[in-house]
Amino acid sequence: MKAFHAEEQRRHDPKAFLSSGAPQPNPEKPERVERLLAGARSAGLTIERPKDHGLGPIAAVHTPEYLDFLEHIFARWQRIEGASAEVIPNIHPIARTGSYPASAVGQAGYHMADTACPISAETWNSALWSAWSAVEAAEAVMAGAPSAYALCRPPGHHAFADVAGGFCFINNSAVAAQVQRGNAARVAILDVDLHHGNGTQGIFYARPDVLTVSLHADPVRFYPFFWGHADERGEGAGLGFNLNLPLPRKSGDAAFLEALGTAFRRIRAFAPEALVVALGLDAFEGDPFGGLSVTTPGFSRIGEAIAGLGLPTVIVQEGGYLCDALGDNLTAFLTGFGGKQG
Repeated sequence: MKAFHAEEQRRHDPKAFLSSGAPQPNPEKPERVERLLAGARSAGLTIERPKDHGLGPIAAVHTPEYLDFLEHIFARWQRIEGASAEVIPNIHPIARTGSYPASAVGQAGYHMADTACPISAETWNSALWSAWSAVEAAEAVMAGAPSAYALCRPPGHHAFADVAGGFCFINNSAVAAQVQRGNAARVAILDVDLHHGNGTQGIFYARPDVLTVSLHADPVRFYPFFWGHADERGEGAGLGFNLNLPLPRKSGDAAFLEALGTAFRRIRAFAPEALVVALGLDAFEGDPFGGLSVTTPGFSRIGEAIAGLGLPTVIVQEGGYLCDALGDNLTAFLTGFGGKQG
């Protein structure tokens, strides 16, 4: 299996975020790349650099207003006297309809859901190359590869069409799915991150051509709180094309695999021609966020189970934070997935 990653993805280096109102070191650190690259290589993957694919594949799922904001907000922010070193919002609209603010401060609140996605000088370029890694993996699968892995960093599944959040700026999994739609009438996205893929859900919520399925810690007391509940089924033409499977906190391998079985039934009923796996490794029992209790062998079983669907598959890296087993967990998933494919 090929893997895609660009060195520019390391340059985004957020310094802090707020947790329960208190400043904390931001866990979405460039060191994640080193751990994940090591894990991919241990699974036998070859790392390749993606091409510059331009804005086209990204603009297919994000609004031009939002992309213009991401590209230029840091330079604008620096012109504000006394502003923070990174772009961090301090005000958010109650409703996002009607007028659009002209000020950088207002636009930051409009386009950033929380304080966990600070924007610095390198954020835009890193996010572009992260998305292009996903595009390259999707194109490899479209060209006939049974699967490909995109080491996307920064991650993407909390990014809506026009909102950043939760360490995410461009929704790499959504970009990959939309690219796959170029030769697949129906694409399924299976999100196995610890946190609900609220941005991915939002992008496709009214569409019947992309099925979104997410397994995650129950958001009733866990980020992202306002999305990811079992009664969210889609809307309009997309009603019935979204499935959320919230799990009780500290659920382990058995509960996760049981929920996967439910996910697979829905995916098979949708009969997709291609699959995108939004791979979060933060469901691990030793991850700093501590929401679920999947083990390292459990990730191997999860990979093997997903491969059993027999679909052309793009694996897009989402969460999974600094702990001793991060690289091993990726190796376990990829080895399990590849073993079942073989």
